[in-house]
Order: sequence, then structure tokens, then C-alpha cells
Amino acid sequence: MERAVILGAARTPFGRFGGALAPLSAPELGGAAIREAVDRSGVEDGEIGHSVFGIVVQAGVGQIPSRQANRHAGLPFGLTTETLNQVCASGMRSVTLAETMIRAGDYEVVLAGGMESMSNCPYLLPKARWGARMGDFAAVDSMVHDGLLDAFERVNMVRFGTEGARRWGISREEQDRWALRSHRRAAAATDEGRLAEEIVGIKVPGGKGRAEFVERDEPIRRDTSLEKLAALPPLDEGGTVTAGNAPGVTDGAAALVVAGEGFARRRNLEPLGTIVAHAKVAEEPPNLPTVPGNAGLLALQKAGWRAEDLDLVEINEAFAVVAIHSARMLGVDEEIVNVNGGALALGHPIGASGARILMTLLYELRRRGGGRGLAAICSGGGQGDAVLVEV
Repeated sequence: MERAVILGAARTPFGRFGGALAPLSAPELGGAAIREAVDRSGVEDGEIGHSVFGIVVQAGVGQIPSRQANRHAGLPFGLTTETLNQVCASGMRSVTLAETMIRAGDYEVVLAGGMESMSNCPYLLPKARWGARMGDFAAVDSMVHDGLLDAFERVNMVRFGTEGARRWGISREEQDRWALRSHRRAAAATDEGRLAEEIVGIKVPGGKGRAEFVERDEPIRRDTSLEKLAALPPLDEGGTVTAGNAPGVTDGAAALVVAGEGFARRRNLEPLGTIVAHAKVAEEPPNLPTVPGNAGLLALQKAGWRAEDLDLVEINEAFAVVAIHSARMLGVDEEIVNVNGGALALGHPIGASGARILMTLLYELRRRGGGRGLAAICSGGGQGDAVLVEV
């Protein structure tokens, strides 16, 4: 069975909640990322065999959002597709599922990625169809209910970050320092053009027929400081997780073109990197901060690699505590983790983040002349995913 390579990758800038990208739907964002990723890959539209694209909050988006995104990218109706929801790991799982399809011989080229417009998540009226009969008639925020609320414990994911920090002795100051680090690194990566490599600018319609061109991540806070972060109240009473050391609610999309090594050789296309191994784990939902680390350890075991073999690591900053604890579990030097900042600065459009961290890893490894990398992410319900790549 041949290995899979990544031939092209691109993402939109990430926009703040209700910010610059709010006028665009998730499939429109997805279409922009897809079009650029395919163009960068050197693959012809008709050579793509299948598409897998992630999105978490689908209410109000319309039928089969992945197919909508393909059409916004100008891809043909003849391209088969499926929409995937694995909460925050959706974008990453789409890539590993594409790799599995290629290894199985089902397709030579598969388009993968994820998208989310959290600004456009609707409110739901669960009792409206048959009538409330008596009592209050409340609207439900689909963004929270379907994206941020644990389906088993019925608590916001913040609770698991708070409990994890308490369990593993990760202080408020450590979390705030990690958040500050994320913003500083993301700002530097933006200023030095490192993040621009992975971003495609996007036109956003405005009033009176005007359009704004957005090409930089909007959520980065250049003026933040330890003092400002320390002044923020905890999101849980008596806890240490705040709006500062948790990621922002954001909009964005990321896409990657995955292909077999044989196809790339025949077409004389240079890969961004090779997928070496991937792994999934599932635990009790409160173990949110441990699953990226455990998935990473399992992926290393499958590849026959050790933590010391890794040149760079990307761990999604679902909360600062997740990145801190998972890095310690893996036994890697924190200096090689999230070198261009993470979700605390860039934001966390939940369907897209898994694809984004993998893409950031690939581009940074290439910029450094190659090497080995790990991308890992947690997802709601207590699951974790990880991918090992070589550039």
C-alpha cells in the first residue's frame, strides 16, 4: 500500500466573531480555501476523485455543506463528497480519512479540510414545531449546543479545561503566559510573512456594493500583556480558564489536497509533505486535555518514532491547559510547540482547526528545510487525533 502525500494546502484568514468574515457562509469560506489549495497543488479539477470536508454546526447551512463548498470552488458536480463532523478534530480527520482511502486504493487524489462560520450559527426553537403548550419558550444557541457543550456531561467545554488545570497543577499564571506567548508568536509570524504562506486573501461583500479584501488573521491581540490577561475573570467560578487563555470564537476554512505517492511521481508534482502515521484515541469526556497527548504517543508508536525525533509540534490550543499538558505528556521541548502561535491568538473555527494546524506544521517544516512533525488535537466527547508528517 502506497503512502499518501499532501500536494497543496491553503486556508482563509481567520475572522473574529461577528467580524470581517461574518458576511460569508461556511461553504463560501470553504470554497475559497479549496480553490487555492487545488491551484497550488498542480492537480487538475477533474483528477480529484473524492472530497471529505468537515463542519460542526450545520444547522441552517443547507444540504451537504461539503458539496456546496466544492461548487463555490468551481469544482464539477461529478465530484463525490461527504460532510464530516468530529467536532474540533473534523478538519484533521478529513485528512486522515483521505489518507486511508488512498492507501486502500479507492482514490488517487482526495480533497480534505474543514470550515466553520461561527458568526452565522443560528438560534434554534426546539419546541416551535409542536408548540410549547405552557411555560417559557426559549431559543437555543446552536453554536454552544452543537459545538461547545459536552453532550454527555452537559457542561461547557470550559469546565474540562478548569478541572484539568486543577488536576495537573497548571496555574493561572502558566496558562496566561502561554496565551501571551501565542499572541506574540502569531504577531511575529504575521509580520515576518510566515503565516501569509498558508493564507489566501478573500473578498468580503460590504455595503453599497463595496467589497473588503481580508488577508490577515483578525483575532491576534498585539496589545495584550500578562497584566491584562491576569485581570480577566475566570469563566468558571473559582477556576483558572478565562477568555484570555481560551481560544476565540471565529470563522474560517482550511483545505488540503491529498494524493498517492505514485500519482505525484507520475505527474511530477512536488509534495508539501508525506503522511507517515496517524492515530485516534477515546477517553472519558473530562479527559479533554490528555487526548491530544495520548493520540500523539500512539501515532509515534505506530511510526516507530520517538519524541526526540520530532522537529516541530502543533497542538491545538483548545485551552492553554490542553497545549501545556499535552506537550508535557509527549515529553517535547515547549520551544518547538506552536512556533507561530496557536488558536489562543489565531482563533478556533471548530470545523477547520484540525486542518489548519496540520497545514501550519507542513509550511513551517518546509520553511526550515524539512524535518519531522506532529499535529494533535482534542475534540468534544473525549476523543483525540494526531498525525505524523515528514517534509
